[in-house]
Amino acid sequence: MFGRILSFLYGIVSYVIFLGSFLYAIAFVGDFGVPKTINSGPEAATLWQALGINVLLLGLFAVQHSVMARDGFKRWWTKIVPSHVERSTYVLLSSLVLILLYWQWRPLTEVIWSVDAGLWSALLNGLFWLGWGIVLATTFMINHFNLFGLRQVWLYIKGEEITPLEFQEPGLYKYVRHPLMLGFLIAFWATPTMTLGHLVFAIATTGYIFVGIWFEERDLVRYHGEKYKEYRQRVNMIIPSPKEN
Repeated sequence: MFGRILSFLYGIVSYVIFLGSFLYAIAFVGDFGVPKTINSGPEAATLWQALGINVLLLGLFAVQHSVMARDGFKRWWTKIVPSHVERSTYVLLSSLVLILLYWQWRPLTEVIWSVDAGLWSALLNGLFWLGWGIVLATTFMINHFNLFGLRQVWLYIKGEEITPLEFQEPGLYKYVRHPLMLGFLIAFWATPTMTLGHLVFAIATTGYIFVGIWFEERDLVRYHGEKYKEYRQRVNMIIPSPKEN
């Protein structure tokens, strides 16, 4: 029983660290309210040094996030880490890599575009918050607590079997296959002032998102077979489509 309690506490701590890193991400990308943002902090000596550091940080997150999500890695990893805390460990390590990115990011403050008009600036700010709202809402549509490892440690402490979730089309998933990624894309690109550093961040994360979708859909077809193939033919990947009757 003591091991179950420790596992549950581990899951809670991992989730709290994730929540902090997620909230910080909003302020980091939005360039407000925190000591270190995408456009603030110590600058690198040269443009190429800054680009190298930033690309390395983004690449580290992409590799960690993608490799640890693959079935082959999970089969090896769960020989070391108990399966009921595998997701919490993934969430924790992803959060720590994000924190490293926030800490070591080198700003590139050359302005690519700036929207000063009140209406258009307000629209872009509104889209920024809409994007993050979609991200958060989507996590609850697909079981927020399973996504971030809390369901697994809760079932373990109760002594119940951890079963996979069935394929469903809740909420926004009726209109777009990857609303979570759509939310991130909106949040990363919607800004009244696009600096070079922010542009590098947006381009790199956009590329990673589409690569990640390719890997994820390959796994989903393997898990759900014809059901997901039919869903993929019927619903657009990123651009929302009207729901068919």
